[in-house]
Amino acid sequence: MALSAQQIPRWFNSIKLSSFINATQLKKCLLRPRRTWLRSCSTQPPVSSDNCFLQWGIKTYRTSSAWTSSQATNSGRQENSSAPNAGLPSSKDGQLQVPQKSPNAEAEVPPKGLDDWLPPTPLQPVSEQEAIQIIAGPPLPPDSLTLRDYVDHSETLRKLVLLGVDLSKIEKHVEAANLLLKLDFEKDVKQILLFLKDVGIEDHQLGLFLTKNYAIFSEDLEDLKIRVNYLQSKNFSKTDITRMVQNAPFLLNFSVERLDNRLGFFQKELELNVKKTRDLVVHLPRLITGSLEPVKENMKVYRLEFGFKRNEIQHMVTRIPKMLTANKRKLTETFDYVHNVMHIPHHIIVRFPQVFNTRVFKIKERHLFLNYLGRAQYDPAKPNYISLDKLVSIPNETFCENIAKASVQDFEKFLKML
Repeated sequence: MALSAQQIPRWFNSIKLSSFINATQLKKCLLRPRRTWLRSCSTQPPVSSDNCFLQWGIKTYRTSSAWTSSQATNSGRQENSSAPNAGLPSSKDGQLQVPQKSPNAEAEVPPKGLDDWLPPTPLQPVSEQEAIQIIAGPPLPPDSLTLRDYVDHSETLRKLVLLGVDLSKIEKHVEAANLLLKLDFEKDVKQILLFLKDVGIEDHQLGLFLTKNYAIFSEDLEDLKIRVNYLQSKNFSKTDITRMVQNAPFLLNFSVERLDNRLGFFQKELELNVKKTRDLVVHLPRLITGSLEPVKENMKVYRLEFGFKRNEIQHMVTRIPKMLTANKRKLTETFDYVHNVMHIPHHIIVRFPQVFNTRVFKIKERHLFLNYLGRAQYDPAKPNYISLDKLVSIPNETFCENIAKASVQDFEKFLKML
């Protein structure tokens, strides 16, 4: 049934009233605090207030039209099927019947609030009191000479500091510092930490280890596991691997090919069997990760300059592996004094190679004091023999009492006379 001339102004006024109510609700939405907008921005893109109002107006108009059309249709149906009182509730047995609510009634009623779907505009006004309450954090510097400026902004850096990592040493290497800033703790760091714990690195050792070997974060986790499996295949025990990784942090950064080449070099150069080669690198794992040039140079010095035989060199370095990486000048001074001044032959030096691991001035002080007392006797075939081991390894009190047969005060007075 079409609307009569008297109903049209009433319907038009209802549309205007509905638009006015909706506009009032929109104004309240636009005046919400800015903090609510910041949270909303994370899930929906901002929409301008004009567009929002236009969309809401269109939706209201269409809903009202649909509702009116539905009422008109229902009225038409009732008019055709009933008496002139069809517009009123029908009665049965003299009682007034309340019309039933259609199943789609709630869908036909326009929404009462905009907060459920309309995001506020970023241009909404903010009061002075709200502006004072807004706390802005310090801006993130685009570049810096220290990682300290980024700790508050990076979860990875904060947790590495808690582990004991010294960022002041890492930041000296620009590439390493940039690497840490790009790492995600859960995806990139956590799995490496769990791997190191499986290898045997304790919690209190992680900070020192990562400070030295920050480059391990650029290694693939599967490659690291393969290298550990290679060492296990060479009969290195778990304790041996743990000790090697602790003393030579860059060991795990070496590929399987490089590890195999290093082990083969020492086995061939020193003519060692597999067990002695394994024992050698376990006692000094830096032989694998360090440069091979000092090792090659020292081998020539022992053989050509000092005159030791190959088997004598083999015996000494397996007992004192540091002889392979020691400073050439220090080695030369020590051998020259022990062999040419103290007149100790090669075969005795071979028996006590720890003499090369002792400071030269300490050997000089004790030898001169024994020579002053007339007790400098280093031949094992003669009485009052003094071994090189006792000469260089025992403390001053024991040396004076058992070897020199003098007091510590006498030894100190003698040193003042030198």
